[in-house]
Amino acid sequence: QVHLVDSGGGLVQAGDSLRLSCVASGRTFKMGWFRQAPGKEREFVAAIYWSGGSTNYADSVKGRFTISRANAKKTVYLQMNSLKPEDTAVYYCNADLFGGRWSHYWGQGTQVTVSS
Repeated sequence: QVHLVDSGGGLVQAGDSLRLSCVASGRTFKMGWFRQAPGKEREFVAAIYWSGGSTNYADSVKGRFTISRANAKKTVYLQMNSLKPEDTAVYYCNADLFGGRWSHYWGQGTQVTVSS
């Protein structure tokens, strides 16, 4: 069993920063952040491997967002800088358990709202 708890969202102005956190319990291989804006499908944002720390990002956030992890704390972070109104969404973390595909385990979601 895997349990994910994400947090850190809020209401900010364009250009501000936020840091999201996701604490994972259970064994996972890779962690990711996704987001879902109103009326849109959930989309991939960023991912990181526990071992080695390799990362990848959606083109829309490259250069502005940074995903990192603290293995001892089983915590993954998403540092979001230079936020834009189009970043407004509910952000969710997800776990890849075996290195194949994203699982059905999701955090409860944390709202990020960026005002212009």
